[in-house]
Amino acid sequence: MTRAVDVVVIGSGVAGLSTALGLAATRDVLLLSAGDGSTPWAQGGVAAAYGEDDPLDHWRDTDIAGAGFCDPRNVRALVEEGPQRVAELIAHGARFDRNADGSLSRTLEGGHSRPRIVHAGGDATGAEVHRALLGAVQLAGVRTMTGRTVGLVQSDSGSIVGVLVETDGQVTQIDARAVVLATGGIGNAYLASTNPSSVRGDGIALALRAGASLVDMEFVQFHPTALHTGETSGQLPLVTEAVRGEGAVLRDAHGGRIMDGLHPRADLAPRDIVARAIEATMRRDGSDHVWLDATGVAPDVLRRRFPTVLASCARIGVDMLSEQIPVAPAEHFLCGGVRTDRNGATDVPGLYAVGEVAATGVHGANRLASNSLLEGLVFGRRVSTALTLELPAADHGRSHEVVLGEDREPERIRSILTRYAGIRRDGAGLNAAVDELEALGTGQLATVARSVIVAATARQDSRGCHWRSDHPHSDERYDDHIVVRLDEDDRPTTRQLQRSEV
Repeated sequence: MTRAVDVVVIGSGVAGLSTALGLAATRDVLLLSAGDGSTPWAQGGVAAAYGEDDPLDHWRDTDIAGAGFCDPRNVRALVEEGPQRVAELIAHGARFDRNADGSLSRTLEGGHSRPRIVHAGGDATGAEVHRALLGAVQLAGVRTMTGRTVGLVQSDSGSIVGVLVETDGQVTQIDARAVVLATGGIGNAYLASTNPSSVRGDGIALALRAGASLVDMEFVQFHPTALHTGETSGQLPLVTEAVRGEGAVLRDAHGGRIMDGLHPRADLAPRDIVARAIEATMRRDGSDHVWLDATGVAPDVLRRRFPTVLASCARIGVDMLSEQIPVAPAEHFLCGGVRTDRNGATDVPGLYAVGEVAATGVHGANRLASNSLLEGLVFGRRVSTALTLELPAADHGRSHEVVLGEDREPERIRSILTRYAGIRRDGAGLNAAVDELEALGTGQLATVARSVIVAATARQDSRGCHWRSDHPHSDERYDDHIVVRLDEDDRPTTRQLQRSEV
């Protein structure tokens, strides 16, 4: 069975919903969902520069966190357009927390120079953002379909002209003038992640197989404080860094403060710095976790601001009001992804990308806290505006299918990526990973894993969330971006791309 629409949006998180909502009035759009993705799990909030002078400060904070590797034009769009997108979200019914005088409550998170994080339900911002956007999309009459996108349809001239969706064992082809990937990151390519199991890099693999370029795939962010539950795989509960924003501190097994003297902002340093400090502490002490001490924060503040964290801790028998919380880093966010322009267009005609799957350059080498929901709102609108103004020309030529490959040993692939491309990397380990992955074919997870590995191998310096113990310092010889594409044997290969070309 074949259907036809103007635009297919793959993914129903903040980026996909924002894109579909922006298209609803002018285009026949179909929203595909294989699960709600990472958005409902986001705790901290949305960074929004409301003060008259704050966009510049927000730009600086984003660039500092990104190790100077951000695209300044896109960061400007992010910080300047963000407040309007949040205002629109409120108009759609999003209920953000407010102060007694009715103003938006704002909190502080790692890497931010001032409190600018608006939040909902204390620490349930993602769920509220998702609820409001989903309601708006439904009210706008956007058609939806549940199922996993297993392939793209590509014309012989190279344009993307449709998708293949599997539902209950049946595959449906949907023809479209444009396809927007909003599939999230690569969390489930690692053993343990804060992402749900549906986030596994499908969009990354599909784009690559269609001939698109990936960029900055080595920049995989690890959240410093996932709840240490004793599990070593699957989705781990997040302990938002807003807890540290309210005064909690990280301690080692002996009660010492981990971040003292390591960074001017101590426990509120950018995520890559905090995650590396925790990893080094765990390695030094032979431990599988450290401690987050929130006992110095007023209990009423913890109850009001962090009901989700309180409940997660309670499930493992920890009372965060009076006990320290066991935490450890876990894979959290892909700062790179499918290379796009400012309006989400990839280098494959008819294929767009938005949100975590896309590499807009706004995160550089390390994402600033609470810029992820913001990116989905801002660039979702940018993609929808571009596709409202002009759709790609219809291509009625012959076509072929670009499908996801099956993986023979998915758990082994996850183990390899976790072992060799975690917080701490080195050339010997990365080379071993290349050899081990070579034997595992070209399936979807293998393709994603190899893309990260080859990019991390090519970048022989350290910056942001890419840290190599054999090259621990930043090296100006590696100021270029690392681009990944597939060769004729479906193997990811790399080249360098000058910053000026992005």
